[in-house]
Amino acid sequence: DFPGDDVPVISGSALKALEGDADYEQKILDLMQAVDDFIPTPERDSDKPFMMPVEDVFSITGRGTVATGRVERGQIKVGAEVEIIGMQEESSKTTVTGVEMFR
Repeated sequence: DFPGDDVPVISGSALKALEGDADYEQKILDLMQAVDDFIPTPERDSDKPFMMPVEDVFSITGRGTVATGRVERGQIKVGAEVEIIGMQEESSKTTVTGVEMFR
């Protein structure tokens, strides 16, 4: 059953918050706190081998080839060796030179 009586309801206006109304700015903070309190943090398979399906690949001048995607499991650090599979008949290995996270 859906726990309707326990679900937080926060009324507010993003537009008013963007316009600088302090009451509505606080409502945005209240909303984010309710999200943090009510929605559980997903369990991560951080103890399993690293796996990140590649969503896009860019060639950046001075940086080289950059792959983007969402980490499905495991952990990765700069300097780690990774194996790229599925793009060619044979897999290839490379070294991680940077890690960034976007939200």
